[in-house]
Order: sequence, then C-alpha cells, then structure tokens
Amino acid sequence: MLEVSSFSTLFPQYREKYLQEAWPVVKGALKEYGISCELNLVEGSMTVSTTRKTRDPFAIIKARELIKLLSRSVPAPQAIKILDDEMNCDIIKIGGLVRNKERFVKRRERLLGPNLSTLKAIEILTGCYILVQGNTVAAMGNYRGRGLKQVRRIVEDCMKNVKHPVYHIKELLIKRELAKNPALANENWDRFLPKFKKKNVKQKKPQTKEKKPYTPFPPPQQPSKIDLELENGEYFMSDKKKSAKKWQEKLDKQSGRAEENKRKREAAFVPPKENTAGPSKSDKNASDNSEIADIAKSLKRKAKEFRKNEAQESVIAESYIASNDELRQKKKKKSTKSK
Repeated sequence: MLEVSSFSTLFPQYREKYLQEAWPVVKGALKEYGISCELNLVEGSMTVSTTRKTRDPFAIIKARELIKLLSRSVPAPQAIKILDDEMNCDIIKIGGLVRNKERFVKRRERLLGPNLSTLKAIEILTGCYILVQGNTVAAMGNYRGRGLKQVRRIVEDCMKNVKHPVYHIKELLIKRELAKNPALANENWDRFLPKFKKKNVKQKKPQTKEKKPYTPFPPPQQPSKIDLELENGEYFMSDKKKSAKKWQEKLDKQSGRAEENKRKREAAFVPPKENTAGPSKSDKNASDNSEIADIAKSLKRKAKEFRKNEAQESVIAESYIASNDELRQKKKKKSTKSK
C-alpha cells in the first residue's frame, strides 16, 4: 500500500504482563496479512499499521478490532479469530447505562448468572463468544446468524432492567424449535412467544423539602460545648462534682423509669369501670315483657272472681227454705215411728 494507515489503543495496567507474553503469537498472526504491530509498555498502548506487503486493505480494520479485543481481556488465541472474514466483534459499553454502582454490579452479575450458567446459555443459543469485563461486554460472532444483534439486545435489556436474560433465553429456545418446522417459515411467531409483564414495584415518593425564605446573612453560630458548660456553671465545677451530678441525673432517670414500669404493672390489676349509662335495649325489652305478663295474670284472676260472684247472686234463697206442708209431713212421720 502507498499510504500508511495506523491505529492505536490503550490497555489497562493489569493486562501488561499477559500481553508481553502473548505478543509474539499476535505479531506472527498479523505478519501473515502484512500488518506490523508494536507494544509500547511505557505509554500502555498497542499500535498496528500497514506496510508495503499489505495486500488486503480491510486487514488493518481487522487488526484494529484485534487490539481492541486484547485490551478488553479477550485471550489472544480467541482474539486472533477476528482476522477471519466471516468473524465479527461487538464491544458493548455498559458503564453509562446505570448510575448507581451497587445496582450496576447486581445487574452485571445477573447477566453472568450462578457459575456463569446464564452466560454459557446465551453463548450456545446465539453462537457467539461473550466476555464480560469491567464496564464493557465483548462479543465475537457472525452477523449472518444475527447472533451479535441478539447479544447486544440481551445485554442492554438486562442493564436497563427491561427484561431478565432468562426470559430472552426462553424466547431463543422457542425460536430455535420453531425454525425447525418449515411450515412456519413465512408465518409470524409472536403468538408462540411468551409475553412477560413487568411488575413495577411502587417507589417511595421523594420528600419535597420546602424552601426556607432566603436570607443574605449566614445562620448564627451554634454554641460550643464549652459555652454550654459556662452557661450551666459546670465549667467551674471540679471533676468530682461533675461525676456526682451525672450520677444523680442517672439515678433520677432510673427512678422515673421504675415508677412508670410500676404504674404499668398496677394498671393490670385495676378493675374495669361499671356501666352507669343505664339499662340496655335488651334489658328494657325484657322488663316490658314481664310487665305485660303480670297485667295478663291480674286480668285473668279478676275475671275468675267476677264469674264466682255472678254464680252466687243467681242462686234463689227460697230453694233453701222448707215450706209448711213439708214440715207437717216430717212431723207425722216422726210421730208414727215413735208409736
């Protein structure tokens, strides 16, 4: 090539030792494409540039991607695969997606999963190599299979808390099974995919602080501990008197607490107040019913007495008085018996 094209990138200090060991392998791989490379340990940078032996102009772009992957902790044997024409890479920046550091670490761990199980599942389903390191996620794969696009979507949804990676894995599994059926090749797969609803947890409303009226003067200086002691007179007291005063205050507090506890204990033995509000509705109804029953009994008794009086008045007195003829007959009978 007539013109020299060069690219350089910085690498973190902890990668210095590994790059120093793996640099001969990287240099040999780039030499086949006519690309020269240089490792500067003083500045902490890697530089690749074209030479006269460079035949493929796109090789310098591949070399630039190679040094980017090496700076993001991708192993050298894996990073060298980017020099193939069918292999591509995507470095996803996740540092600016979450502000809170603790939340960022939790979501990054969610992407990895327990024992890297979630990351391995995503690698198998997308056919990509994924490495999560610091504030970036490096992915290597083929654009033809749409693996890199899927990886970017999964990573961004996880870091933005849009969808959990497990749900993406379920969708990819269903899509893989649907792709095996040629009858569904030209149909919409949305009806087969699960629909996950995001459950929003109610967040606490931020407390609105009322603005105090503006004053150009600063607030008055608060009294110091010495000033307070001078006001109380404790400053001039001896250490013995101070300790005695503190002890007395402690005893007063203890006695106050003891009295309160005693009052609470005695409150359990106080009898409840009697109900002086008068009889309730049920008691009133019962008393009314008893009065009605007494009135009915008295009426029945009076009716009985009235019937007895009527019977006595209807009796004729002459029926109980004997006539003169009957008396004469009785006398004759007595005289015959005596003879």
